[in-house]
Amino acid sequence: IAGIGGNYDVQLQSGEILRLKARGVFRLQKMTPLLGDVVTLSGDGYFDTIQPRKNESIRPAAANIDQMLIVFAVHRPEPHFKLLDRFLIECDARQIPVLMVFTKADLLEEDERTKLIRILDAYRKAGYPYELISTQDEAAAKAARAVLLPYLKGKLTVFAGPSGVGKSSLINLLTDQPQEIGELSEKIARGKNTTRHARLLPVTEGEGGLIGDTPGFSSFYMQRLTSMDLPMAYPEFRPYLNQCRFTNCSHLKEEGCAVRQAVRDGEILPLRYRNFLSLTKDLLAEEKGRELS
Repeated sequence: IAGIGGNYDVQLQSGEILRLKARGVFRLQKMTPLLGDVVTLSGDGYFDTIQPRKNESIRPAAANIDQMLIVFAVHRPEPHFKLLDRFLIECDARQIPVLMVFTKADLLEEDERTKLIRILDAYRKAGYPYELISTQDEAAAKAARAVLLPYLKGKLTVFAGPSGVGKSSLINLLTDQPQEIGELSEKIARGKNTTRHARLLPVTEGEGGLIGDTPGFSSFYMQRLTSMDLPMAYPEFRPYLNQCRFTNCSHLKEEGCAVRQAVRDGEILPLRYRNFLSLTKDLLAEEKGRELS
């Protein structure tokens, strides 16, 4: 449930927590213990084996994740949808279900709310549920807890998202172990990262779930995908991929591309398609760099 400086806090089935070290064999196997690992121990201050993982995430680093709760703010900082798409693609590759939570909803003007909901509804249609919440006062916080706790019951949920989006405040709301909350930089409107060590925290009110609290970040790297794989990573593209005029269509600029036509017809959100174009450009550049190196 935690790892600090080569020591690992391991929670037994009884609920007791022990601080242990990992056997040296894991280094030889180039295997790093992760949050959520199921381990066995022999009682001498070490754990001996790591059971097979059903999934794992490199960043944030965790294993056996039941769901990823991705936190973004609606303002200050503004939502970074390309980063969000990177998240969703990586979670899909690892078969980790996702819940998107957008905080600071009280900062939205009515027209902004309408525009954002139109975007998020397109994500929901593609298979990514979301909740729009606020924790500005006690009543809003209570409503947010009521909305989110059912998602967390009995699951290992990893919280992740950029700094400054209210992730620590949200974790405080849902657990009994307060987190330090940093002030937002006025100059650059980015949060100071207040989470120093990754750990699992129990969900409050005996819901039986665990929350993975991980350091915030501002970048995310897709380590499994190529530019050719990317179209399949967008669920709303998939019905159209075999309908293009050319079988080797890249869906970038070809005539007769069914994906591009679906964008024009309003079946695919233009924002998502623009993110796809940008991510494809990034991956092509990375692939070219590897060829030249």
